Amino acid sequence: MLLGLSIRDIVLIERLELRFRGGLCVLTGETGAGKSILLDALSLALGGRGDAQLVRHGAAQGAVAATFETGRDHPAREILVEQGLDWPADEPLVLRRVLQADGRSRAFVNDQPASVALLRRLGQTLVELHGQGAEQGLLDPAQHRVLLDAFGGLGDDLAELRRRHEARRAAREAVMDAERALAEARRDEDYLRFVLAELDRLAPEAGEEAKLADERAFLMQTEKLAQAFHDATQHLNEGGAVQSRIGAARRAVERVAERAGERVAALLAAFERTEAELAELLASLDETSRLLDLDPARLEKVEERLFALRAAARKHGCGVDELPARREDFARRLSAIETGDADLGRLGGARAAAEAAYAEAANALGAARRKAAARLDRLVGAELEPLRLGAARFRTEIAPLPPEEAGPDGTERVVFQVATNAGAPFAPLAKIASGGELSRFMLALRVVLARQGRAGTLVFDEVDHGIGGATADAVGERLTRLAAERQVLVVTHSPQVAARGGHHFRIAKSAAGNGRRAATSVSVEELSQAARREEIARMLAGATVTDEARAAALSLIEGRGA
Repeated sequence: MLLGLSIRDIVLIERLELRFRGGLCVLTGETGAGKSILLDALSLALGGRGDAQLVRHGAAQGAVAATFETGRDHPAREILVEQGLDWPADEPLVLRRVLQADGRSRAFVNDQPASVALLRRLGQTLVELHGQGAEQGLLDPAQHRVLLDAFGGLGDDLAELRRRHEARRAAREAVMDAERALAEARRDEDYLRFVLAELDRLAPEAGEEAKLADERAFLMQTEKLAQAFHDATQHLNEGGAVQSRIGAARRAVERVAERAGERVAALLAAFERTEAELAELLASLDETSRLLDLDPARLEKVEERLFALRAAARKHGCGVDELPARREDFARRLSAIETGDADLGRLGGARAAAEAAYAEAANALGAARRKAAARLDRLVGAELEPLRLGAARFRTEIAPLPPEEAGPDGTERVVFQVATNAGAPFAPLAKIASGGELSRFMLALRVVLARQGRAGTLVFDEVDHGIGGATADAVGERLTRLAAERQVLVVTHSPQVAARGGHHFRIAKSAAGNGRRAATSVSVEELSQAARREEIARMLAGATVTDEARAAALSLIEGRGA
């Protein structure tokens, strides 16, 4: 819902702050008073075309800010999240546009710089503008299918179709991938057999490179290690075997052990442990020395294996540890040649089943759309006569799409069309020439589709153009019905429409000064009940407001329950 509109230096408006409420808001004023300026300003904030002529004469720039209240699940929030713009859930959404006198403009969303295109996307989720030249909302053919599906309650049918479309897409891709893989395998069969045999002879194992590198590093130190072990053994045996000396020391203690009793038992145990550990140490030195001399050619073998693995990895553009996986890939591709035709047959069957399932769902959705379209056409047609469009006809055209364009939304195109006169051909809604006639058509369609569409605010311009009496009253009654579902703003010349408003703004133009100092400005005033009665009386009587006009205005207001 639109909460406020702030305008600075736009055309004849120097400074203006408007606050709006829900329900039906009417804007009135004499012809030429500047009502279109408000709509131009709102359109600018919603990402509409910026024209340097909109900037007030003498001002360096003009600015418009529109403030909206939205729910937590509003589509605008998804767009802002997609764009990475913060929007606290408990704060209103502010769209602001600054237009320079040279025609350049800047856009802001919640005071964060944004593109005009983003303003336009957000604006389409917030406001529907209905009037001459308003190419959005119900006039956008891209939205007609969405509106029809929502009107017909076809959300589940559409979701099922999209699920089957995805399954069909996956099945098609599986067949194409298999065909491509089989063609490549057949083309490269000789090469595949050669490299597979080569890798089979090499027989690479995962983790083998690290093990070989460690062993190579160890073997490259063999000479130094052998010398170290020899020196260690020599030191232990220098001056007589150390084992003999420790044994002699132990026996000397044992000779006095009986007289010392238990006091030397721990000492003897330490001698025994030392002798045992020394024997183990000498055995280990001897064993390691013998291992180093076991295979003098081991280093050469390790290096040959390591370098062969690394050469194969370079050849295949991968790491050594990836060679087993490459081998499996080559084997799989060769196997695909043998089983390829059978696999293609199986995948082709799955694709055919997916195509049939999609066609079944698409046909069901198409039938449901045609049924919903017939009901929509009937309901919209019933609204045309009271709006003085009795000679006009409305229809929802459902035309088949070319097979290559059938997709997740179905196999048909949906377009709302009208024929404004008896015998005239049907044409798109946007082709209606009269602004008032177009607005009334949009009103009829929007009344029927009151619960469909994303925008919470509807704006009607010139909806009562060229009508009066019972037709104007019918327009007002339908606007009131719409206002029970959405916020509705209507620029009107009709007292019957104005009398139904929940709140009322009067737009006036005034001039100050004279000669070169003369300046014209536009003001907007929210009317009290008394002022509202006077305004409606003016609309009824014209330049001279009579007591009879005031009485008629009061009767209109009270008769509408406003």
